[in-house]
Amino acid sequence: MLTLDLTNAPRWHDLAPGVRVQLRPLTTALMVATRSDPAVEAVPEEASDEERAVAFAKALARRAVLAWDGIGDSDGKPIGPSPEAIDALLDVWPIFEAFQLTYVSKGLLLEQEKNASAPSPNGPSAGASATAKPAKRRARTARRG
Repeated sequence: MLTLDLTNAPRWHDLAPGVRVQLRPLTTALMVATRSDPAVEAVPEEASDEERAVAFAKALARRAVLAWDGIGDSDGKPIGPSPEAIDALLDVWPIFEAFQLTYVSKGLLLEQEKNASAPSPNGPSAGASATAKPAKRRARTARRG
């Protein structure tokens, strides 16, 4: 069963010990806007999947991050989220991975659920698996009459 969260309220996500971000819900509108982000569209055709993933994650985070705790500048003073700071945050590998796992992949789980319960192919037994054990040897021909 698909459970809908009708509140659409922002949520806090822990990305590392002492580091958390408040993110907008991952909605269709947010994903569509991110796909048409100039930084995503500027990724060259020959770019690797990894380069595309980083560009998309940064563009998504720039739209989704509302607030954060536990992030500071080089002097240790707390700073607020800005496009440059969000990009720098996602340049930290463990943070990037946590963002992908706790936020982006949650939106993809529905796609996996859909694929896990795909309908059977056409026909009464097309999706059935065999339950009989294979024969040990060939059967003899039946006697006639």
